Amino acid sequence: MATITGNDLVGESLKRIGVTNFFFIMGGPINDTLTATMKRGIRGIDVRHEQAAAMSAQAYARALNFPGVCFGASGPGTINLTTGLANALIDGVPVVAFGGSSPINEYGNGSFQEIDQVAIMKPVTKWANRIYETRRIPELIDLAFRQSISGKPGPVYLDLPSDVINNTIDDSTVVWPDFNKTLVRARPQGDPALIEEALKLLEKAQKPVILSGSGVLWSGAEAELRQFVIDKGIPIYTTPQGRGVLEEDHPQAFLNARSSAMKETDCVLIVGTRLNYVFGHVKPPRVSANAKIIRIDIDANEISGSQRVDVAITGDAKMVMKQLLDASATRVKASLYAGWRGRLSEIENLKAPEAEKGMSTSALPIHPLRLCKEVRDFIDRDGVLVVDGQEILNFGRQSIPTFFPRHRINSGTFGTMGVGMPFAVGAKIARPEKQVVLIHGDGSFGLNCMELDTAARHNIPMIVVISLNGGWTADPKGDKPGRNLGYTRFDLFAQSLGCHGEQVDKPEDIRPALERAKLAIKNGKPALVNVVTDDKARAVTIRFTKTAT
Repeated sequence: MATITGNDLVGESLKRIGVTNFFFIMGGPINDTLTATMKRGIRGIDVRHEQAAAMSAQAYARALNFPGVCFGASGPGTINLTTGLANALIDGVPVVAFGGSSPINEYGNGSFQEIDQVAIMKPVTKWANRIYETRRIPELIDLAFRQSISGKPGPVYLDLPSDVINNTIDDSTVVWPDFNKTLVRARPQGDPALIEEALKLLEKAQKPVILSGSGVLWSGAEAELRQFVIDKGIPIYTTPQGRGVLEEDHPQAFLNARSSAMKETDCVLIVGTRLNYVFGHVKPPRVSANAKIIRIDIDANEISGSQRVDVAITGDAKMVMKQLLDASATRVKASLYAGWRGRLSEIENLKAPEAEKGMSTSALPIHPLRLCKEVRDFIDRDGVLVVDGQEILNFGRQSIPTFFPRHRINSGTFGTMGVGMPFAVGAKIARPEKQVVLIHGDGSFGLNCMELDTAARHNIPMIVVISLNGGWTADPKGDKPGRNLGYTRFDLFAQSLGCHGEQVDKPEDIRPALERAKLAIKNGKPALVNVVTDDKARAVTIRFTKTAT
C-alpha cells in the first residue's frame, strides 16, 4: 500500500496546477508543507512580514495574470496576511492564501495559537474554507484556485489544520481533480440584443469615450479593446491599474484632456471596471449629465449597483469586445468622431507643454515632478513601474506614462500604504526579464522597508527611488499632526543590507544616480536612490474623495 502525507498533497497539487513561486514566512505547522512544496521545484520567497507575502502575491498575480500564492503560520502569522488580502479583495486580484492552524482534534481545548482563522478571513476574501480530511486536500486546493479567478477575481483562503496536513493516508483514497481545468475561466458572451442597443447608442453619439479597468486585463481582452479603440477612433481613459491597454503616446491618447472629455462626453462605454470614486461614480459634475452609459462587466451584481446605466451587458470582457468588433465592422467608423478627437487633441496640445514645463523645474528642494520626469526619461519603455506613497503617487500618476498592460502597479482603490517594496518583489519574481522600478514615498517605505532585505537575500534586482520629503504627505502649512518623520538616510540603510545606495540633493544629479543604480543591479542586488524632495509640494489634481490627507 502506497501512502502519502497531507503536506505532500499540498505540494503536489500546487505543482500540477502550475504554481512556480510562492511567498511565505516559516513557522508551525506549515514547515513540512513548505519543504514538500519546494522539493517539487516550486520557489519559495521568504519575506519579512506576512502582509508582505500577501502583497507580493498580489503584484505577482497582476504582472502574470496568474493567481499569486502565499502562506502564513498559525495564529498571528496567518492573521498578518489580512492587510494584504483586504487590499487584494478591494483591488479584485486573485490570490490564494494558505494558513497553518491548530489541530481539529483539539478544537476548544486551548491548543497553541487556536483561533477561528476562517472566520477572520471571511470579511477580507471572496471565499474562505477549511480542510477537514487529508484525502480532500487536492479537491479543496483546486476549488480555491477556481474560486479566485471565477467571475470577478479576488483572494481566497484555505485553512490547513496541523493534524490534517501531517496525517499519512493511503494514496488510493485521495480525491484528485483534473488540474488541467483548474484555471480555465468561464467566458460568457453578452446578450446579442444588448450588443445591438449599445451599437445604436454609439452610432448616435458624437463625443463618446471608453472607460476601462482591470477587468479587461484579467479577461485578457487588451488586444480586442485596443483594436476597438483604434478602429472606431474613440478616446479611452483607464483606471490607474488598467493603464497600458493603449500605449499612452498613441495619437488617440489624450491624457491631458481627461477632465474635459469626461465633462463633455455624450456616451460612455465602460469595460471591466467599477464605478467608484476613481471616475466620480460617473455622476455630474465629473461626467456629463446627458451622457448615455453602456456597461460591460462579468459581475452582474456590479452592474446592478449602478445608479446610472442605459445598457447593461453582463459578460466576459474579451468575448463581449469580440462581439462588438464583429457587429460594428461596417456601422461604427472612426470618421464619425473626427471632430471630437480634434477637440481633445487641441486640449492635449495646449496642456502638454505646460505639464512638461512644470516637470522641468530646477528648484531646490527638488520638486517631486522633477523626480518623476527623471524616472520617466530613464525607465525602459517596457519596464514595470510600481508606485507607493501619497504625494509621489499622485505626481507619478500625472506624469509618468505606461505603454503596455500589466506594467503599472499601485495599491489600487483601497489605498494601502507600504505595498511598494512587496509589490516590486512580486513583480520582479513574476517578470524577471523586465526592468522593475519602484518609486516610494519615505513614509510608506518605512512600513515594509525590510522587504529590501528580502530582495537582497533572494538576489532580486530592482531600482528603488525614494521621494524623501521628511514625513507623511506634503505639509505646506506645517499643521498636520504626526506628519514629520525626519530625513532618514535610507541609502545607508540599503548599504547595510548589501545593496547599492546613494543620496541625491540636486535635480541634475538624479539621472546620473539612476544610471549608476542600473549598473549596480547587474550583481543581482537591488539599488536604492534616496532623493530629498520638497516637503511643501502638494499634488494638484481632481480630488477623488471628500476626505484626503
